[in-house]
Order: sequence, then structure tokens, then C-alpha cells
Amino acid sequence: MALALLAAAGATAQTGPIIGDAFVVDGDTIEIAGERIQLSGVDAPEDWQFCLDQTGADYRCGKESSLALDAFLSASRPTRCEFSGRDRYGRYVGTCFRADGKDANRWMVESGYAINRDNHNRGLYAAAQEVARSIGAGMWRGHRRAERSGPVVEE
Repeated sequence: MALALLAAAGATAQTGPIIGDAFVVDGDTIEIAGERIQLSGVDAPEDWQFCLDQTGADYRCGKESSLALDAFLSASRPTRCEFSGRDRYGRYVGTCFRADGKDANRWMVESGYAINRDNHNRGLYAAAQEVARSIGAGMWRGHRRAERSGPVVEE
């Protein structure tokens, strides 16, 4: 019984960062060494989601977001993630960095492949999102409807 409790405690507590080659699950989730990691403070469309482009046509913004994150992380390996806790799905939540020190969370927002998640980070990436919005980067390049403040994502 004590051994089972120790194993369970070890599975929930991460002491220090995880470093390794990242496998991209979607635009805001990666996996390193078998651990799922949710990028803190960002929200990206799911792989199956579509957005509207400049002409109003559908495009697979979720898949584009995943591919962009994969290319970004692949450019400087390994990836290092520092954690702030776990989410309701049991994934670690944290900030991830490439080997060259570039912040993947911030890059996803400033490149328009994810949006700032205010309720998780108190607006840490709000300025990066404004840059993406102002230049029409990533999901911000599409048409916006008057009733929506963010990029047009269709589910």
C-alpha cells in the first residue's frame, strides 16, 4: 500500500523541468518523454478546426497551428518545459523553451497560431497578441465578424 502511494505521489509531482525532443499533439499541447504538457497561457485551435482566410474561405487553422509549433520547436532541440501545475486532464501546464532559449508559448501567440488565455496568465501574452492582430498574422489574417473579437474559428 505504501509503495502504491509513493508511486502515485511521484506521478503527480514534477521536480524541475522536463527536457527532451517534443512531439506536437496540437497547437498548445506537446509531449516529452511520455508526459503531456499544456502550454500555459495560450489557446490554439484543435487540429480538426477550421478558420476563415482573407477571402472568407475555410482553411485548417488547427492543423496549421500544430505544424507551425512543430517547425518552431524542431529548429532548436531539445525542448525544456517548466511547470506551474496540472490541468483538469492531468497534463502538466507550463512554459516551454527551445534549446536557444526562445519561449514557445509567446511565439505561438505573437505569430498568430494561438491566442492569449487571460484567465490562465493574467494577460502575460496580451501584448504579443496585439502585435499578431495588428499585422494580421496567423489566424488574425481572416475576416472578422462584428460580433467576435478574436479570429474566426469554426467548430
